[in-house]
Amino acid sequence: MQSALGNVDIIVLLLAVGSSIFIGLKVAGKEQSLENYLLGGRDLPWWAILGSIVATETSTATVLSVPGHGFGNTGFLFLQLALGFILGRIIVVIFLLPQFFDGKLISAYEILGIRFGTTTKRIASVLFLVTRNLGDGLRLFLAAMVLEKLVGWPLAWSAIAIGSVTILYTFLGGMRSVVWNDCIQFLIYMAGSITAVFVIIDQLPGGWAGFLEYANSSGKWKLIDPRFSLSDPFTLWAGLLGGAVLSMGSHGTDQMMVQRYLSARSQSDAAKAILWSGVIVFLQFSLFLFIGMLLGCFYQSNLLPEGTKPDQVFAHFIIHSFPANTGLVGLMLAAILAAVMSTLSSSLSASASSVVSDLWLSNLTKTPSQHSQVTVTRIATVCFGILQIGIGIWAGTFARSVVDNALTIAGFSTGILLGWFSLALLTQKRSQRAAIFGGAVGLAVLLFLQFGLPLFQFGLPPLQFGLPQSKVTIAFPWLPVFGSLATLLSGLLLNALLPCDSRTSVSLPVDNCTDQFGPSNAPTTQSPEP
Repeated sequence: MQSALGNVDIIVLLLAVGSSIFIGLKVAGKEQSLENYLLGGRDLPWWAILGSIVATETSTATVLSVPGHGFGNTGFLFLQLALGFILGRIIVVIFLLPQFFDGKLISAYEILGIRFGTTTKRIASVLFLVTRNLGDGLRLFLAAMVLEKLVGWPLAWSAIAIGSVTILYTFLGGMRSVVWNDCIQFLIYMAGSITAVFVIIDQLPGGWAGFLEYANSSGKWKLIDPRFSLSDPFTLWAGLLGGAVLSMGSHGTDQMMVQRYLSARSQSDAAKAILWSGVIVFLQFSLFLFIGMLLGCFYQSNLLPEGTKPDQVFAHFIIHSFPANTGLVGLMLAAILAAVMSTLSSSLSASASSVVSDLWLSNLTKTPSQHSQVTVTRIATVCFGILQIGIGIWAGTFARSVVDNALTIAGFSTGILLGWFSLALLTQKRSQRAAIFGGAVGLAVLLFLQFGLPLFQFGLPPLQFGLPQSKVTIAFPWLPVFGSLATLLSGLLLNALLPCDSRTSVSLPVDNCTDQFGPSNAPTTQSPEP
């Protein structure tokens, strides 16, 4: 029978949710500048930004699905991807981070505007807004399903409840509220996860000794698989190369992460937060995988309902095997909600900052007052929150496969944006047309690899094209690799073919087609060198 929330569980849950609203009220100011509201006055400590980075990239899907890999056949091979994440962060700190501190930027995509032109900046911003809000709306749906099962509320009301609390504290306190709430939510879901370890061990038939026997016989301690495979995501090469590129895109070009770096007191503080976040994520994944292995041992002697997927096992244990009315179910529900709210609040703040900086202010001839800018930003925050709630409710009508495919599409922006940033950094002769062309090619390649390639190879005679009649898939860590390479290489090709005067972009000297990266207030028309 489904576990009901007892009074103690409800108190624990309300305290966790209430703390988020309290922080939003505490840091809310009556009069704030746009920089204070969106970047915390660029005065947030590096360790708080570290906690915010980790919490932001940890969603409900992470808390529930990573234990599923530990429960299934993957085991600790999943950590090869986390090693790639660390490598990618190192590259971000060396090559991309300095660009964000060269001028008073608010949005990551202002760099693309300086390098290529306003159109590229706006396309990048719109691409981010569409994919980010689609993906996070679907993540809200996944969290609402958990709340629906634990509390018994309808899915729509569960999505509205989660989304409304997130909108409220983000609206009130801006980036300061988001970052400090992320830190609290990080502690909540880590406390819940560590508690789950002891609860599961306490219920293992053979205790700790039985678990060690199971773990050693299952081979799930294996960390490295040296094979090269495009279809298996959990090999060393897919983890290192695919994970590094994925991390470079998500942590080097995504406004949701860049906004945090710009909130730091200095570039060195931002670098410390980025690098240490890779280590914390590695340890966090290790904990989640360990929980999955414990669940594998537990369910050797306890039946799971037929058709239960690995990423549903942890939720099943929480619902059916956690002690009722002890506060533990409430703590786990608070942990799951904390994971999704940390991601959603960051998404709302980043979406609002991108709209205001890239799409609104850049179109105005006269700069509005700070009060007007903050007001518009708050309105945008609410609008994106309502949009994500709507997507979460709408997703309830989808099949699970549709949700999975939509989440995949939401990740396409990583490869395209990384290709654009690479094109901006690696070339001195820059063309907006080349950048846009490269992005279109990158998107086409990603769509073909994800949806076209399996159908093409499965449906055509093998002798006609020399292809086997079997479904071939590209593992998800490789998608940003191919997407960024396609964007970069096609952009480089067109850039080389264009005449000199077509290749130059904003703020570039006309005579030699070269430029130097300048501050965000660089002129937006070509001008000769002084």
